[in-house]
Amino acid sequence: MLPPAEKRFLWVNKITIISLFVLILAGGVVRSTGSGMGCPDWPKCFDRLVPPTAASQLPEGYEEKYIAGRQKKNERFAKMLERFGNKELAERIRNDESILQHEPFNAAKTWTEYINRLVGAITGFLLLLCAIFSFTFFKTKKSIFIWSVINVIAVGYQAWLGSIVVSTNLMPWIITVHMLLALVIVGISIYTYFKARSLRDKDLLINHTSGGIKVLAAFSLFLIIVQVAVGTGVREEIDLISASSSMPDRSEWLEQVGQVLDVHRSLAVVSAIVIVLLFFVVRSRFAPSSYQSKFTNLLLLLMVLQFVTAALLAYVDIPPFAQTAHLVLASLLFGNQYYLMLLLGKVAWK
Repeated sequence: MLPPAEKRFLWVNKITIISLFVLILAGGVVRSTGSGMGCPDWPKCFDRLVPPTAASQLPEGYEEKYIAGRQKKNERFAKMLERFGNKELAERIRNDESILQHEPFNAAKTWTEYINRLVGAITGFLLLLCAIFSFTFFKTKKSIFIWSVINVIAVGYQAWLGSIVVSTNLMPWIITVHMLLALVIVGISIYTYFKARSLRDKDLLINHTSGGIKVLAAFSLFLIIVQVAVGTGVREEIDLISASSSMPDRSEWLEQVGQVLDVHRSLAVVSAIVIVLLFFVVRSRFAPSSYQSKFTNLLLLLMVLQFVTAALLAYVDIPPFAQTAHLVLASLLFGNQYYLMLLLGKVAWK
């Protein structure tokens, strides 16, 4: 039987992982509905803890105030980039006039972004609880405590990056970094959950996995991460095209994306082949009731669903709900594949 302190950590950690995926879902809804600038300031929304529901509730002169604040924050960000040797990007941020363009108030978009921020705040609080409760492993498995604390630092950096996303008016490459860092945070939470469970759950301690299957699982995870990165590049291109007045028809968007979409599609085929191969290898070596088989089954199901959403995006004029589903399924694929790799690589992760 699990000690109460360990059970508490596992319970909070599991809720945190679920919350992280809900946060990715909320972020996907924000982006697919164009609500990213629904709140022009951060962490408040229109300088309020609870945002307005009508234009009459907006603070007087808010446009000038937030544009001035955005200029100051972007200048600090540009100076930081210069210190790291990226002068070209710093100048681009300083000279990009579109960053200072202000969107008209839209209550639906404001509340969509506000709910996204609320989910983020709850998730941050849960990660802090994980770090506090992980102290129970300080003597038995110190890595759980260390990584839990690192995750709190990472989510703090993620929150700061979120403020930069707002101040730069959704600059594409910052959104991509924001997404990839979210996967890092998910990965750390999954890792600490696995390590805590493996201390007591003997069913996880299967040590006859061959090196070949571990490499295959790691390669599959690598492909998924690359796919997420390339996919964000595709999404950035679509965002630019959708914002262009010369390309109003959604049915023509994908035709304008270019080579990055071809790379994304090719990698999807390679990734699918690897996942199918991994499925058959795992099913041939593990009992159907084992954790390894169950997570491999789920991996295959998620892959099929991902291809369904990809078909919807390609042949139904990029519906917003399919964009969000595609993003969330990619994140779930990452989380599932990472946990499966931990299960298959138990010996290497002692």
